[in-house]
Amino acid sequence: MVTASIKAIVTGEFKEGQPFPSVRTLAADFKIHPNTAQKVIQHLLRERFLEGRPGIGTVVAKLPTHAADSKELLRIEADRFVEEAIRLGARLPETIQIIREAWTDAAPVQTEVSHDRRK
Repeated sequence: MVTASIKAIVTGEFKEGQPFPSVRTLAADFKIHPNTAQKVIQHLLRERFLEGRPGIGTVVAKLPTHAADSKELLRIEADRFVEEAIRLGARLPETIQIIREAWTDAAPVQTEVSHDRRK
């Protein structure tokens, strides 16, 4: 639920300043308990994907555009991915291979820069 919400924000499905669904709406739309919906919103607020605005409610925050902020955002997502991979019992080599394959599928025209000086 958190990952789906972050993806919707990052991909622009939810725009900066747009009201984010209420706990009640989120719970009904995703068929989850309202306490779970509240935890999702609190997590997104902590991670600065959402912000509370007095008199308006919870809205989508401005996404980082500075390189350091983008790196921080990527680190948050990487941490989530690693936690899930470990939970599923994946080992590091196979996890790295999956990331390489996903990268190639998503950006096939990019070539990997080799840091191997023997080449």
